[in-house]
Amino acid sequence: MRLIGAAGEQLGVIPTTQALEMAREAQLDLVEVAPTERPPVCKIMDFGKFRYQQTHKKTGDHDIEVKVNQARRFLEHKDKVLVNVLFRGRELQHIEEGKRIIIGMLEKLSDLAKVEKAPSMEGKRLTAMLAPK
Repeated sequence: MRLIGAAGEQLGVIPTTQALEMAREAQLDLVEVAPTERPPVCKIMDFGKFRYQQTHKKTGDHDIEVKVNQARRFLEHKDKVLVNVLFRGRELQHIEEGKRIIIGMLEKLSDLAKVEKAPSMEGKRLTAMLAPK
């Protein structure tokens, strides 16, 4: 089988037993990523983490744009806007992703609004308050 290492490096064509041993030494899994190829392609990876990332739903760019446009309408009417990012379950381990989203929203609204309250965690929520300029 053709083997790809944990860091994505090509390790060449290796017998299956040797590839399994290399995966055990790295304390990772040997996953077949292209079974129809000749020889089949396998990768050394953490399969549990891979499955979690595949099923983990991320907030899409369109979803964020819709919320930015709604906030823009409120700010144009001279209303304040409270921006919330709610974390549920395991999402609390990825607070940096929420911060990236909220900071991106604040940058997109910077022409209409000033930050009245900087982003901060309040329990399971990341909140920021915007006021019209």
